[in-house]
Formats: sequence, C-alpha cells, structure tokens
Amino acid sequence: MVSAAQNQFSGPISVFQERRLPETATPAGYSALIDAYGLDVPLPRTLCAIGAHHRMLERDGWRIMTPRHAPEASLEGHLTFALKYEGLDLALLKYLFLKTGPDPITAIVHDKPTGTYARRVWFLYEWLTGKALDLPDARTGKYASVLDPDLQWGIEGETVPRYRLRNNLPGTPVFCPLVFRTKRLEDFIAEGLAQRARDIVADVPRDVLARTAAFLLLKDSKSSYAIEGESPPQDRIQRWGRAIGEAGKQPLDEDELLRLQRIVIGDARFIKLGFRDEGGFVGEHDRETRLPLPDHISARPEDLKSLLTGMIAFDHGPAQNMDAVIAAAILAFGFVYIHPFEDGNGRLHRYLIHHVLAERGYNPPGVVFPVSAAILDQIDQYRTTLESYSQRLLPHIRWEPTEKFNVRVLNDTGDFYRFFDATPHAEFLYECVKRTIEHDLPHETDFLRRYDEFRRRIEGMIDMPERTVDLLFRFLGQNDGKLSNRARTKEFEALTEEEVERVEAIYGNLFSPETI
Repeated sequence: MVSAAQNQFSGPISVFQERRLPETATPAGYSALIDAYGLDVPLPRTLCAIGAHHRMLERDGWRIMTPRHAPEASLEGHLTFALKYEGLDLALLKYLFLKTGPDPITAIVHDKPTGTYARRVWFLYEWLTGKALDLPDARTGKYASVLDPDLQWGIEGETVPRYRLRNNLPGTPVFCPLVFRTKRLEDFIAEGLAQRARDIVADVPRDVLARTAAFLLLKDSKSSYAIEGESPPQDRIQRWGRAIGEAGKQPLDEDELLRLQRIVIGDARFIKLGFRDEGGFVGEHDRETRLPLPDHISARPEDLKSLLTGMIAFDHGPAQNMDAVIAAAILAFGFVYIHPFEDGNGRLHRYLIHHVLAERGYNPPGVVFPVSAAILDQIDQYRTTLESYSQRLLPHIRWEPTEKFNVRVLNDTGDFYRFFDATPHAEFLYECVKRTIEHDLPHETDFLRRYDEFRRRIEGMIDMPERTVDLLFRFLGQNDGKLSNRARTKEFEALTEEEVERVEAIYGNLFSPETI
C-alpha cells in the first residue's frame, strides 16, 4: 500500500505525461493523484492545476485555477478538490483505492465523519472495490448525492443509510459510464426535439407518414452498412431494416444480442457467430509482417460476461430514468468499445441507439430517425468521437500479437470499459438526432407530398400507369427538370411537344430549387 505522505505531490510543472500545460502550474485533483500514486489509467479529458495568477485559464485540455483554489497537499485534499471541481472519474478512483488500500480512506472518514466529501469517498471506496471499511454506519450528516448533479448526469437514485447519501449513479459497479453537464447538451435538451418530431408528423396524412417511415428505415439500414464499407444485397438491407423497425419491442439481453448478430451478418460461413472467446481490435495489419496495428483494442473475452451484464442492467434500470439520447449514447458507445463480437459490432452499436429511443418513445410511433445516415454524412466527426476515448485508452493496454495475428491483452483492463467519459458521444448523438428531426423527417414528408401532387397532375392530364409516372419523374430528376432527347424518342415518344412542355412545367413548379 502507498502512504499519503505530503511529499508525494509535485510542485509547479510545465509538462504532465507528455501533455504541455498552458503555463507553469501545480497539479491538483486527479492530475496530482495520478502523479503521486503512479496510476496507470486513461487521463481525464480535462486536467486541473493551480497557477500563480488570480484568473482562470482553460486551454489545451487544462483548467488552470487560482491560488485560492489550491487544495491541501494530501490524499484528502486532492480527493476533495477532484469531487468538488472535476466530478467523478470512476476508473481513476478505483485504481487509486486499490493503491491506497483501506486505511487512508478510513482515516479520512474518522477525521471528518459528518463531512459530505468524506462520506462520498467512503461510499465510492466500498462501491468500487466491493470491500467494506471497518467503520460504523453514519449517524449524523446532511443527506447528499454521491454524484454531483450540477457536474454530471445522474438519476434520482435511492438513499443509502450507511453513508447518509443518495446513490444517484446511473449504473452499477460493472458498468457506469458518465456524462458531464455541458452547455451544448443543456441547449439540445431545451430544444424539446422529441416534441418537435411529433409536431412535424402531426399533420402528415397517414399514408404519407407510412411511406416516409419506410423510406427512412431503409435509408438507415443502408447507411449503417455503408459506414462499415459494405454494400450487401438488397434483401439483407431490407431484413436489417425490419429488425431496426422492431427496435425497443424486445427486452435487451444476451439472447437478443445474439439474435441480432445472426440477422446482421447474414452469410456466416466465414464468420464465427457468438461472443468472442479471444482478443479483438480495430485497425490494420502490417503489410509485410501481418502484425496488428490497432487503433482500438476490445475488452478481454474474460471480461465480456460482466460487462454485458452491466450494460443490460443499465438498459433495464438507469436508462429508463435519464434523458433518452444521453442514455442511448452511453449504451451504444459502451457496446462498441467493448466489441463483444467478431463481426457486426458497429451495426449493433447503432441499433442500440434505436433501441433506447424507441423503448423510451422518443421518436413518433412507427418512425425511425435515420441516425446512421446522419452519422455517414458526418463520418469524420464520428471517428473523432470514437477516438476521443480510444486514443486515451490505447496507451494503457499492454498486449502481444498472437499466432493468428490477433492481440492478447496482458493487463487487467475491464474497468476501462466499465467507466469512461461519454460526454463527446452524447453531444455527437444529439447532433445526429437533431439533424434527422430538422432535416430528414420534414424533407422526406415534404418530398412525398410534392411527388403525390406531381402524380395527381400528370394523371389528370394523361392516362398513365403509376410505374410510368414514376419513370417519367426519375427522368426529369436526372436532367434538371427536362426530358432528354433519348427519353422523348424512346420511353415517352407518344407525348406531344405541348404535353412535354406541360409535364416539364408541372415538375418545375413543384421541384425547382426555388420552390423546395
């Protein structure tokens, strides 16, 4: 065990683990604890330090605070600072507690038995390690929340009399990613996007809405395969689209995930279905040696059971009591980092977004937001979002190549997949959902209304089968609203010059850039 001697904590520095500070400052909170206790964990996205000036500075992943914010140079001082200003980093805290052992934490509680921060540290130690401290139940002290709801998203939770706290953590010790409260997320939520979607479809005729829903469903399925660089046969796209359309109707469990993998893979002759029993990674192989060049390393196979159990428990419990889009981001991106299958993980990850939104009634009945299409249109930002954690995680995974040119993880990494900062993922997903509501949904319903009017006018002018009207429409769309000479002399040679002019005028009236 490591003692809590004061001289463990460093003085002013200009570089911290290869990350430059904007100015010379003294590590505080999590940065100080990582340095003092040698914690081998992914660094928080933002670290804190105490500067020499009486002004705040936030830049380059650092928040430089003023001398008046400086904590006591002790385990208790930096833990209190972290909980007060930095929120909870559960993986970091667990690694810290495993390093300190129980005695320093017990001493903190003995010293301030009624203190809110001491009781929160006490709860977190026992919750994360599963080991009880030799302490009697708290008898005094005002009830407080384990997770500061002003800093991070939690749930209402329940009281825990032992510590006189309310456990509002949105998960369990085996799966509990967290999301910070940001202005961007607050703004998204204030927009009431779910109600806006319902308002958009409220006056849409039932048949138009049904056709809109069918188109958006197929668009999402096709886009989800395209993100993976695949162009499967139409029947596989349609089959996966039908599965997406049923999202939220079946409870999430291991059997459901296995069923969905069988649907998404289709031809499994060269794919091993089921949960992985060996390592996994996302990346390339060296062209000459065939050795792995990972961009992301998946959870160890021996950790999959507990991680999936935690994800399923999150879906059944906390996800029902959080903002739907934030809950969808936690579940879906948690799944894709764990990567429990050999193949199909990306498409199932995006399916889980639909699962949570549909389960919570976020989208209008029968309508699927084509989130995958929005992701495909912002593929670089999607990759950046995935890398926001993968790049910080990778340096802390020790691995070796296997004889099958796979990876074998050598250290215990399970907690890195249980606990991560899902804030960038929630912000990105909200942006995609907003795009589908403000663009895809109204654009498609408007298009179908215009198309129906085009067909009505053409059929009122000429007796023409529906499939021929559709062919006429496509020819006009391909040639800027004009019938090409080829179309005039072949498929539509029966049209007179006057009729062609009237057809082109109808199309222009409904679909010219000025009218759309």
